[in-house]
Amino acid sequence: MEIKVLGMGCAKCSLLLNHTRQALQMLGWNETVEKVDDLDQILQSGVLRTPALMIDGQVVLSGQTATAETLRDLLLRHRSNPPQKR
Repeated sequence: MEIKVLGMGCAKCSLLLNHTRQALQMLGWNETVEKVDDLDQILQSGVLRTPALMIDGQVVLSGQTATAETLRDLLLRHRSNPPQKR
């Protein structure tokens, strides 16, 4: 699973990164979270509002943060229902 937090380093971006890591720890998953702070990469991802969370190339959260518990549930839903590849 590829997990990315996109943002330019604001407090909310850091919070989303920390909560995502906490959610993974709650689940006992050893996934790595990549922090993307390059504006060109963020725009190429189609993200217009940060912070944003991408899982396997799909933007699942944008313009807001979430609690670790909410992110845990989001990760579980994504793992059981991954996006279809075209």
